[in-house]
Amino acid sequence: MTDPVTRFPGLSRLTPARVRLDARAGPVPMRDLLAFQEDHAAARDVIHSSADWQAIARDLAPLDSIQVSSRAQGRAEYLRRPDLGRRLAPGQDLPCGNPPLVVVLADGLSAQALDRHGAAVVHALAARLPELARQPVVLASGARVALGDDIGAAMGAGMVLVLIGERPGLTVADSLGAYLTMAPRPGLRDNARNCVSNIHDRGGLSHDRAADRLSWLITAARNLGQTGIALKDGSADALPLDDPHPGSLTGD
Repeated sequence: MTDPVTRFPGLSRLTPARVRLDARAGPVPMRDLLAFQEDHAAARDVIHSSADWQAIARDLAPLDSIQVSSRAQGRAEYLRRPDLGRRLAPGQDLPCGNPPLVVVLADGLSAQALDRHGAAVVHALAARLPELARQPVVLASGARVALGDDIGAAMGAGMVLVLIGERPGLTVADSLGAYLTMAPRPGLRDNARNCVSNIHDRGGLSHDRAADRLSWLITAARNLGQTGIALKDGSADALPLDDPHPGSLTGD
């Protein structure tokens, strides 16, 4: 693996990803091997970590929050049984007030992403959508994206927005993803959702930029009456093009 900074300095400014620039066989430099092992260990640690729910609730203040869990009993079962992470555990107490939008903070596969970025994105979004102050943010442990469908249905929500820790890679282990679903209910497929991904502070989508895109998407979904593949990305025409790392906004 050739050091991209040494051979092609322009390419290293475009992506932090590891790129094989020299196809000739040869030993991997020790610094590259050690960096790979360090990033691989960080990704493994993040997958097995737990969110600091008390700290997240404090960071959300003055917004209220309520905590729920999926049917997965512990982190090991969560990783073995994705299906259990998609359904609420029995006996969860959620208010049913038919809110137009419910925000869910979910640990997913990177609790570190939620610890670092979850509350900040919610506050940035609440500054653009004051209605978010009218109902609690739901904190969901052992959660997959589809757990938002159970939560939204239980609360009678018009839409649900799930902010969830994304699967860690060998470049970024604390990236947050956001999934928006209209008329949430159990059994929906992923083509009913829109996704904004790559939210983090190391060359990804900033908290404010993510909130801009999400507020655009929420407004567009209300106007269209749908999310998912029916809702195309028009944010490039509505938002200033001042972010060198725009992330994504797609039907998931």
